[in-house]
Amino acid sequence: MKTKRTRKNWFIALLILLVAVAAYFLFARDETPPPAAVANVEPPSLPAPETPRPIQTMPPVELVPEPVPEPEPPRALNPIEPLSPELPLPELSTSDEPFRLALGEVTGRTGLTQVLSEELIYHIVATVDNLPRKYLPASIVPLRRAEGVFIVEGKGESLVIGARNTKRYALYTAAAKAIDSARLVELYRHYYPLFQRAYQDLGYPQAHFNDRLVVAIDDLLAAPEPPAPIRLAQPKILYEYADHRLENRSAGQKIMIRIGRENAAVLKSKLQDIRARIAR
Repeated sequence: MKTKRTRKNWFIALLILLVAVAAYFLFARDETPPPAAVANVEPPSLPAPETPRPIQTMPPVELVPEPVPEPEPPRALNPIEPLSPELPLPELSTSDEPFRLALGEVTGRTGLTQVLSEELIYHIVATVDNLPRKYLPASIVPLRRAEGVFIVEGKGESLVIGARNTKRYALYTAAAKAIDSARLVELYRHYYPLFQRAYQDLGYPQAHFNDRLVVAIDDLLAAPEPPAPIRLAQPKILYEYADHRLENRSAGQKIMIRIGRENAAVLKSKLQDIRARIAR
């Protein structure tokens, strides 16, 4: 028969065993298992990396801009073909003497005495270009001034162009009336390359002088013919037309008014004849 002390020792041993089993199950899961034994095996050999090929760069492409065609000069509205001269034309800078001699054969000695001689073609071109404009500098006109002074009559608001002033321009109109228009245009066509060169030098490299000449003639032909007497004003030194409608006319038209209706009629008749020979 077991004693009381023996039953107590058995109970303690059983309690220790239970505690040990519980500890094993509680703490064994958190531990990292030891690594498994691995055999000494060489790693597989990897292929050697390829040597990078040099990057082939394309040669720089030079962009050549497409040529832009130059604009063609405008066509002449009134084309005129120069005559083929038997002898070569002189240079523009040395054209005064031969052109003046040829002009004298057409206008006669009386008409030639009214024409200046220095840089004659340049002065003609500059005058033609400025006639349809508001102002015409007297320094570029290739004609000598009319003799005497501008004749006026009256005073103050009754100031008018004098009736005798028309006679100051009689010499010019008589010389213009005597000119053979056909011969004058033939001379013009003969020297036209020099007129065109002078016009280009004036600042119109793409324009045609003959077109400008036609414009100037048309402007002169359109000049009004106010009845006499024509009233004037003198705000400073120079005289002006009292009628602002006349004063605002072009320089060429104001000249036609100033020379008088009779003289203007002679010049208009000659201009119409010349225009018919140089314009379409």
